[in-house]
Amino acid sequence: MSVMLERLQQEKIVAIFRYIEDQYADQAAEALLNGGITLMEITMNTEGAAGMISRWREKYGDRAGIGAGTVLDLEMAKEAIAAGSQFLISPNLDEAVVDYGLKTGVPVWPGVMTPTEIVRAWKAGAEAVKIFPMGTLGWKYLSEIRAPLDKIPMLATGGVDLDNIADYFKAGACAVGMGSKLVNLDWVRSGRFDLLEERARKFADAAKALAKS
Repeated sequence: MSVMLERLQQEKIVAIFRYIEDQYADQAAEALLNGGITLMEITMNTEGAAGMISRWREKYGDRAGIGAGTVLDLEMAKEAIAAGSQFLISPNLDEAVVDYGLKTGVPVWPGVMTPTEIVRAWKAGAEAVKIFPMGTLGWKYLSEIRAPLDKIPMLATGGVDLDNIADYFKAGACAVGMGSKLVNLDWVRSGRFDLLEERARKFADAAKALAKS
């Protein structure tokens, strides 16, 4: 098990930064850190993503785990890892990306949906997978596929909120990925980083409570 997977399973939440403007990025990251969420994914379709990853690695050091999301192919993987990404997450499975992660020591958690895709990713060397799109599939789907595939750690992304986060973990998610429900860009652009921190704290507290139960 990689250090990042261990951290993922302990902290249980990955904040997804998609389309955030560079001028707000640091304040938003700090708000989440202050709220208790330290794993952060910057999607590669965000303008200036590589620069943000590099800056956050230097700025936050061990306080945060910084990775790249929406890593669709090998070229993106190379760019993200060169910038300092500590993990790669994608909506799809590309074995070349998984293999590159293995060679460079950077964990890759590819996006999969079906049992066949999940096992294929695992056999390719992915130590965990991202079940996507969970907002459509729902936690009951996760519960069903976890029964025969319980040895493979699964990160559930999409559809998670405070009302159902417990359902996702009871269904077998090792962690959840959260975008707009956590990184609310309207709040960010209006300077309401206090609301961002408050929301982060609620989710972080919920995850900690579930870990103890």
